Amino acid sequence: MKIEDLINDVDDHDHLSSNEQTPLRPDAFEKSDAEKIELIKKDVHNILETLGMDMTDDSLKGTPNRVAKMFVKEIFGGLRPDVKPNASTFENKYKYGEMLVEKNIVLYSTCEHHLLPIVGRAHVAYISNGSVVGLSKMNRIVDYYAKRPQVQERLNIQIVRELQQVMNTEDVACVIDAKHLCVNSRGIRDIESSTVTGEFGGAFKDPIVRREFLDYIKMETKF
Repeated sequence: MKIEDLINDVDDHDHLSSNEQTPLRPDAFEKSDAEKIELIKKDVHNILETLGMDMTDDSLKGTPNRVAKMFVKEIFGGLRPDVKPNASTFENKYKYGEMLVEKNIVLYSTCEHHLLPIVGRAHVAYISNGSVVGLSKMNRIVDYYAKRPQVQERLNIQIVRELQQVMNTEDVACVIDAKHLCVNSRGIRDIESSTVTGEFGGAFKDPIVRREFLDYIKMETKF
């Protein structure tokens, strides 16, 4: 597979504008995971040493390797097109025609401006156009796009665009409510505030349909 094809697989090239795509260089996939880990390990070591840390201390010796593996394999694993969820769809045989809402999907991401955590919940909905998708696949799509350096607005759009493509319908919506530690733990250090963003496609642009969705996600869970 060509590098260009891999990049297009990370973010569908039919997106409306470049700011919806994760900014990747053309050579983003030329290095193996092992090569990336070795390079990042050296960089983390240099950062900590520059800060004055004693890198011979038992508590710190393994930190560069742990951080490098975490970056490549875990918190930025959504940059890898080979782990993108395979969201299979099924015929809507029971003819369910109302919206389906998957609410309170726990979301962990990383702010690309300060590389600090974004922690929150995503609420996703769609109206079937003849097919349905497994419920856990919506969670996996949220998780995949969250696991990369992100901006919350872009994450919102990427989740909706992916589900629109998978479901072959414009009728998809996503609301995210998340805390950004770049606000909560540094700068203004406001621990109470959170950021809410929404992306509404197709029928969800209708104020009545949108209101129904927002009422669903406000419902208290009784179990």
